Amino acid sequence: MRVFDEYALRYDQWYERPFGRSAYMLEAECLKRSYSPKDLSLEVGVGSGRFASILGVSYGVDTSIELLKMAKNRGVRCILAKAESLPFKDELFDSVLVVVSLCFFDDPFLSLKEAYRVLRKKGQLLLGLVLSDSKWADFYKEKAKRGHVLYKYAKFFSHSEVISMLKDAGFELKNIYTTLFEDPQDKNPVKNAEIREGFHEEGGFFCLEARKLSP
Repeated sequence: MRVFDEYALRYDQWYERPFGRSAYMLEAECLKRSYSPKDLSLEVGVGSGRFASILGVSYGVDTSIELLKMAKNRGVRCILAKAESLPFKDELFDSVLVVVSLCFFDDPFLSLKEAYRVLRKKGQLLLGLVLSDSKWADFYKEKAKRGHVLYKYAKFFSHSEVISMLKDAGFELKNIYTTLFEDPQDKNPVKNAEIREGFHEEGGFFCLEARKLSP
């Protein structure tokens, strides 16, 4: 998506602002509840490499050259590629992560099928995302209506929609964690650092762990 090349610096600098920095650290902690560094790992939609670097992910793919440059500087091995057509052989990775990117993919279901293909048997898929059930999705949708340069391209999915896509793509859901239990805003640091097991629609960020089922 060309818009991420155009606004790469703005995208990355969000993580250094008071809200962005605190939300990012909390979301990373939520992901760590289900993920630990694997022998060979991949983040699809790696962006500027913020999550891959803090989680210890080996490889990252993205469609933005400018963001990949930043990810490379953060120690991620980067490849320019689409989520729907990964340039890797079958059953290569122990884990695949998709963090705050599924909503921007051209074909989210096909991207999950590709994740299934490149994962080894019983490999781990970890999603980090905002679900449409949450008031945070409404907050970002309102920003999109007002012309936000990135959110206007986002498509948010419900909890049930994501679970259905995972099942149809060949995955079994293992765990869900929820965090960001605050009223939506994007200016001040996050105050509530609670992370709860399970799906809680009053939260704002959701971590879903799934495992590849054998055909």
